[in-house]
Amino acid sequence: MATASTSVRIRLSGMMFLQYLMYAVWWVPLAAYLKNIEVSATYQAWILSVMPLGCLASPLICMVADRHFPSQKVLTALNLGCALFFFLGAQQTSPQWLFVILLLGMCCYMPTWSLTAAIAMANYPPEKFPQIRVFGSIGWVASSVFSLVAASSIFSQVIDGTAIPLYCGAGTALVAALLNLTLPDTPPPAKGKESSLVDALGLRALTLLKDRNFAIFILISLLTMIPFTLYFSLGSQFFESQGFRQVTATMNLGQFVEIFLMVLVPLALTRWGVKWTMIAGLGALAVRYFALWGGVAMDQVGLYYVAILVHGLIFGFFFVGGQVYADRKAPPEIRAQAQGLIVLICFGIGMLLGTFGSVELIDRYTTDGVCDWKPVFAIMAFASAALVVALFAFYRDDAKPVT
Repeated sequence: MATASTSVRIRLSGMMFLQYLMYAVWWVPLAAYLKNIEVSATYQAWILSVMPLGCLASPLICMVADRHFPSQKVLTALNLGCALFFFLGAQQTSPQWLFVILLLGMCCYMPTWSLTAAIAMANYPPEKFPQIRVFGSIGWVASSVFSLVAASSIFSQVIDGTAIPLYCGAGTALVAALLNLTLPDTPPPAKGKESSLVDALGLRALTLLKDRNFAIFILISLLTMIPFTLYFSLGSQFFESQGFRQVTATMNLGQFVEIFLMVLVPLALTRWGVKWTMIAGLGALAVRYFALWGGVAMDQVGLYYVAILVHGLIFGFFFVGGQVYADRKAPPEIRAQAQGLIVLICFGIGMLLGTFGSVELIDRYTTDGVCDWKPVFAIMAFASAALVVALFAFYRDDAKPVT
């Protein structure tokens, strides 16, 4: 795909915008909401794990898009499922039912990260994918609009920490499903080809792990999710404990900066290559936790904002750079599955380990309901720094040159 029309670019950008808006609006304040309805630490860990558990559906759903149905139709059906389950989840106060319903919702939602990437790169030059993906960051930032409007003089209501964001996510998912009907046709690239049990389970992309360098990339990505998850899933709990009122809006400052950094990812890939682009992103993760550690230890609120603002470097340079790398390593017939494998490994297994590990770590340093965040952030800071060294030492940039 060398070029794409302006109309196609606008529709792909709108797809990405709504896909991340529908999720960020309720996920960012979820930890604070669970604390407000007095969910136990055990159930909190399980409910915050619906995202990684939902990733288990990604390989199977992406196989369906690779072999049986056009990707845009699969995406539409999944968004309708999201609208239903987010709506039902907003009406639950039982932690058991909230876990079940949100798990079903995330089984519909998580495959969409892979599908939107595959659709975008099938209809737009892959090396320019960050120009489309940046609208996902804009959508994430826009999620704070719901809480800011609610807190305005017209409504005078704080919705962070309530069930209202889930209703907002349901409405956005319905709008996204309607938009998906206008997306360019993206037929299944492997339709009609001979399949096996491995194909039926959407696991053909596992053959990429025979490549030593790709396997190292996947392993480091998996381990990176452990420190990444502490901020991503439990950051709202920390900032609320520090007295922040508009938690969603505050944390979304990181995505606001990401908007500008995302457009630099193609330039970084061209100038530096995949390896140094990802090293820059992973180094920013270490900076985040050293800043949070120093902020708590020295009572410097300004360092909290450093930790927030580096989010664009982390996500854009490391994770999006990794998506481009996987797209260039995978044969065309399993590109959607390759993206699904990244989602499964990172936001599935990695985030599952990170969620339970983070909840346990916080609980270990909590006394009488108050967490001592200094050792929590110190552990994550040194773990992130070790991953930077590992990526530099063991990963070799063997992707096709980005032009």
